Amino acid sequence: MVLDGELRPLVSVPLVLEYEAVLTRSEHFGGSVDAQANIEIVKAFCRMGEPVHISYRLRPQLVDPDDEFVLEAAYHGKADLIVTLNTRDFLMAARRFGIEALRPGEALERMRHQ
Repeated sequence: MVLDGELRPLVSVPLVLEYEAVLTRSEHFGGSVDAQANIEIVKAFCRMGEPVHISYRLRPQLVDPDDEFVLEAAYHGKADLIVTLNTRDFLMAARRFGIEALRPGEALERMRHQ
């Protein structure tokens, strides 16, 4: 959806650096996709995304400090929604800022019905 221009992700420098670090760990691609392919995905996200300037931090809001980048990009980018497999950790913190947290399947289903 991002590559087709149907969805425009928010991107910030800290968020992109975190994505790159996570997606180049071998345990995240299990040998089926190499680290360089994952870096290309991050680059495409950057090209297609809307840059967000983080003017101040919201921390601490979440259990995992590495997840704070996502919440801050969503808040400063005025997002309505955070799409994550980790809704348990994001649900309450995102709600405090008027942002919803949904799993990818739930988010896709909602977009199809809009």
